[in-house]
Amino acid sequence: MKEILMLIFDIVNFGLLVLLWGFTVKNYTHLPGTIPVHFDFDGKADGFGSKKYAFLLPAMAILLYILLAFAVRDPDAANYPVEITASNRENQFLIMETFLRWFCTLIMLIFLNNQDYVFRYSADHSVKPKVPMATAFLTIIASLVASFVLVGIFK
Repeated sequence: MKEILMLIFDIVNFGLLVLLWGFTVKNYTHLPGTIPVHFDFDGKADGFGSKKYAFLLPAMAILLYILLAFAVRDPDAANYPVEITASNRENQFLIMETFLRWFCTLIMLIFLNNQDYVFRYSADHSVKPKVPMATAFLTIIASLVASFVLVGIFK
């Protein structure tokens, strides 16, 4: 069952990565020469750059995907908030592997949301992000809290 769950996460994460690249390549030609590359807390663009910056998030997504793919291969190398013993080893490794894959999913979704917002904002400055950044970051924080609770339960 564990292998199936991890395989589903891997397929979803790879699919999100492909979707991000596909979305970027498909919409790149419709971008103006200058696009927003940074937003303030109100969602207004306060930094602009060449439209080549549209490939920055997909490139970062590939690096993150590769980094996390290697991180879950060696669970002994991770830093755990509890001591790993023979009795808790499997549970702690499962929590770590699941969290890292879930974290990758969240980051890919945030990247997709940001890329969509940048592209839509380039055409119309009155648009809002489909998912507010505060919601996205609170989801990451809630996921961290949930993982620490699980670590504590299964220590």
